[in-house]
Amino acid sequence: MPHSHHSHSGQFCKHAVGTLEEVVVEAIRQEFKVYGLTEHMPRYRPEDLYPEEEGLTTEALVKQFEDYLIEAHRLKAKYASQITLLVGLETELIRPSDLDNLDVLLDNHPDRIDYIVGSIHHVNGVPIDFDLPTFQRALHSSGLETEYDARAAFFVNYFEAQYNLFCRFQPEIIGHFDLCRLYNPNLSFEDYPSAWDLIERNIIYAATYGALFEVNGAAFRKNWDTAYPGRGVIQLIIKHGGRFALSDDSHGPRAVGLNYHRVAKYLQSIGVSELWYLQKSDLANPAGRNVRAVRLEGNWWEDQFWQKRLE
Repeated sequence: MPHSHHSHSGQFCKHAVGTLEEVVVEAIRQEFKVYGLTEHMPRYRPEDLYPEEEGLTTEALVKQFEDYLIEAHRLKAKYASQITLLVGLETELIRPSDLDNLDVLLDNHPDRIDYIVGSIHHVNGVPIDFDLPTFQRALHSSGLETEYDARAAFFVNYFEAQYNLFCRFQPEIIGHFDLCRLYNPNLSFEDYPSAWDLIERNIIYAATYGALFEVNGAAFRKNWDTAYPGRGVIQLIIKHGGRFALSDDSHGPRAVGLNYHRVAKYLQSIGVSELWYLQKSDLANPAGRNVRAVRLEGNWWEDQFWQKRLE
């Protein structure tokens, strides 16, 4: 049964394309059974706007997110007989105060946000997935001289922020766990013991509270030969009993289900035999949101959806 827990649309994200309804219709066309809508939470400081958002105000971003929730729930009702839509959000943690901002956002919408994709996109306040020059600025934002020390500090800051997010909100889906090596996919975290220890700590914590680690196919669009997370990290997740869910991280209808055939081959090569997905529940989970993780029955790769893609 195909599913995805992480997506965006050009209607509510300036670096995506298409309307939210076009994304949903494409997911239905491809016979997805569960599809998560997860636009980014607002950013609240003008200095945190991206160049593509020139002319917008932070108030406009807040209004955009409110409009997203309205439209997502409209689509959820409209297409309920054809697909299960979950309405979530993807986090932003640029500064520690963003944790408080997320608290307020969740309090303001107690029944409209089904789940959270817990992602980190910044280190020391600088975006790490906008472009290579900006990534390099984030990498060297610690002020350390040697490349090794700068990279070690960069990783430590990333995984400390990730841990703070996990502890505060216990996101149901862990978004692109190792995005911090976006431009260096073959880099081994084990060469940075201070970072590797934090990675293991974060995995143990998330696995213990019941998170699902997304296997995110968008990495293939970024010239990786794996999904996020890469092999070393995914093997550590397996070691500590972590559970996996699928995400296409689509940024428009053309990216729905994109590279899922490569995701399948990657998971098979590593020996991931079980996949999980989120489902609405009458009972709140430990984080207080009404979703629960459900295991796919049988061998997931034997599903007709995968057979079509792997032919």
